[in-house]
Amino acid sequence: MPKKKTSRTVAKRFRKTATGKFKYTKAGSSHLQSSKSTKRKRKLRTSGVVAKCEQKRIAAMI
Repeated sequence: MPKKKTSRTVAKRFRKTATGKFKYTKAGSSHLQSSKSTKRKRKLRTSGVVAKCEQKRIAAMI
């Protein structure tokens, strides 16, 4: 059986942490900042962690 190819879109969006979880940057911080609140923009700066139920699916694509 052949090896699976890496999904390049997933590889660019997610990074694996030392504990095996997947980190990603949140969407919506590139433009149209004036209509967003300061609190919302601050929350977008922090990186998100993928939910436990989705980790297996992402690991298969990477």
